[in-house]
Amino acid sequence: MNNNYRTALWTGEHLQVTLMSIPVGGDIGLEMHDNLDQFIRIENGYALVQMGKDPDVLNDQQRVNSNYAVLVPAGTWHNIINIGRMPLKLYSIYAPPQHPFGTVHKTKEAAELAEKQK
Repeated sequence: MNNNYRTALWTGEHLQVTLMSIPVGGDIGLEMHDNLDQFIRIENGYALVQMGKDPDVLNDQQRVNSNYAVLVPAGTWHNIINIGRMPLKLYSIYAPPQHPFGTVHKTKEAAELAEKQK
């Protein structure tokens, strides 16, 4: 069971799987990837998924819970917010890989710092 914000579970040449644990009230952070599609599976908890073509206009919003899958096309702004009472557990599959094999970010802040250092 993953208790870190993000753990790169598997990294291949063309694909990566990460595990995430989002604390109550936390989120993955508004982001957009120009060159990758994402598959996100909610394993445990409740979330608000937001998506749109503009970071200031996230018209597509859906409340989801365990066993939902979210597909995020490249070029789409998105955020996932934990609206439940326990950590939100999810995994994400995307291509190409974005993090070195074995990457562990214990917190969102650590992940954001690592992104700035790239």
